[in-house]
Formats: sequence, C-alpha cells, structure tokens
Amino acid sequence: MPARKILTAAAPAASEAKNPIQVIERMMKLLDVLAQHADPVPLKQLALETGLHPSTAHRILGAMTQSGFVERSDAGVYRLGIRLLELGSLVKSRISLRDTAMPLMLKLHAATGESVNLGIRADDEIVYVERTSSGRSSVRVVHIVGARAPLHTTATGKLFLVEDGPERIRDYARRTNLPPSTPASITSLPVLEKELDRVRRHGVAFDLDEVEAGVRCIAAGIRNDSGELIAGLSLSTPSERFNPDWAPLVRETADEISRSLGYTPPRTT
Repeated sequence: MPARKILTAAAPAASEAKNPIQVIERMMKLLDVLAQHADPVPLKQLALETGLHPSTAHRILGAMTQSGFVERSDAGVYRLGIRLLELGSLVKSRISLRDTAMPLMLKLHAATGESVNLGIRADDEIVYVERTSSGRSSVRVVHIVGARAPLHTTATGKLFLVEDGPERIRDYARRTNLPPSTPASITSLPVLEKELDRVRRHGVAFDLDEVEAGVRCIAAGIRNDSGELIAGLSLSTPSERFNPDWAPLVRETADEISRSLGYTPPRTT
C-alpha cells in the first residue's frame, strides 16, 4: 500500500518531465496571473486562476523561485521576481529605435511611394536620423539624414511641442522668437497654439510648405515602453502629390513601431 502511494505521488512529476512544453505553458500561466496582481498572491488563488492543481502550481513555483523569476514571502504568497526585471532591462537595452523602425518605414514607403523620415528631438530642433528616398521626383526634400529644422516648422517638432504643454510652448516661443523658414512658417504664438491644439486632438501633425517651399509632411509620434515620446515618423511629399488621406496610415505605422518598442496604449473606457 505505501508503495502505491509513492507511485501515485510521483506520477505528475514524471508526466511533466516527459512533457517539457506543458511545463513551460504552465509556467507562463502562473507568470501571467502574477502580472495581473499588484499585490502578492497566495498559492490557492494562483491554482484557482490558472486551473492548475495546487501541488503542481507549488512545484512549478518552487522551481521559478530558485531561478529568481518568482519570489515567495514567509507568508507563503508569491510575486514576480527580480530576474524578470533584469531580463527586461537587457531586452530594452538591445532594442534599437532605428533598427525597429526601418522595416515599417520601408513598408510605409512601399504603400505610398513617398519619402519616410525618422526624426528625434535635440533641444529646440528636430534631427532626422533615418530616411527612405522616394525616387519619384527630383524635388529636393530637406529631411535628409542629419538635417535639422526648428520644432515649430516641422510636423515632428509640433508633436514634441504638444508634449511640452502650454507653459513650455510659451517658453519656446519666447526663447526662439519663432523664426520662419518659408513664407508659410508659423511665426506667432497664438497661431502656433491653435495649430498645436489641432495636433493634440487628431494625433497627427502637418507641415504645409513650412520648412521648405514645395514640400509637405505628415507626422505621428513614436513612444517607448515608458510612454515617452522619443521620435516622430513622417511622410514627406512634393506639395503637388500631398495627400492628407495618408494620415491614418502614418499614424498606424508609428503606433506599430511604438508597440515593437514595448509601448502599451492606455485603455479607453
């Protein structure tokens, strides 16, 4: 009789050893449930929410605790472990904005046939760090790699000004005096504030011959895993080919890049 008990107790472990994929799936279930709770979770609740037998959950949690993926307190409750933070930081450090963005920039370029730019902020200017060339026109576009332009004249720059908020926008206007690049450039604070309000409401920004005469642009923001605006994706075209209906496609592409960088949009109620 004792021998039968020993065999019965050992059966689940032997079964798991023969099916490592199932063990991994159960580990992921436990991690997912732990991630849903801000506070440590008792074993009974973890078993209930994952559908695992308590002894199975306990055995897997024990292994994950030894590896640092899970932490167990003296009270017998569990939470995510520091090892996950270490791995997350490593993954984050290896994600390159330019490498992540380029395949999606090329996809947008293929869909429109126009130049696609990646710009980042450097103080009061936008610096273009990557670009696809349209090859469709001899019209020169200012958005070449390494080029700079003021925030208030560029579509990407307007995204960053919106992020600054009203007081810092006024500071920017006082500091720079809003110098024009073309006759179409915005040069007064009230006009800039009105323009930025449109950007805020629509989630995209436009540059209508404001950096270079004969060139127009649509931009949407790219955010990192912390929700910080880190870049702008812009589509630039000669004015005669400008199509505002491309705005949703630009925004969708920027959103896809953001998700690839770990950004999770806030839930709307």
